[in-house]
Amino acid sequence: MTITHIGSGPRMSQVTIHNGTVYTAGQVATDASADAGAQTQQILDGLDSLLAKAGTDKSHLLSATIWVADMADFDAMNSAWDAWVTPGHTPARACVEARLAKPDWKVEIMVIAALPE
Repeated sequence: MTITHIGSGPRMSQVTIHNGTVYTAGQVATDASADAGAQTQQILDGLDSLLAKAGTDKSHLLSATIWVADMADFDAMNSAWDAWVTPGHTPARACVEARLAKPDWKVEIMVIAALPE
């Protein structure tokens, strides 16, 4: 059984790959001063990079979990999300309101993707 870790630190890895499946850690914006839409775009750009490092891309998403600090930002987050996902290949998704680890973060996203065959 092979498990690959990418971007590993003492607490967690940014990506774990096992049995043809790619798991990302929850991703947050690099610029927390941005609004929810811009934070979401930063996260999605980062996910593109992580998925590429793992050998896959957003067209292979299986599921996504999205945490929004305030549901008032739901539409702004969805606007960025809808423009990013691959039409016809949208993943199963959950989105909930939650208090995030830092008050300036408005959105956190974690995805699971398949490796291409």
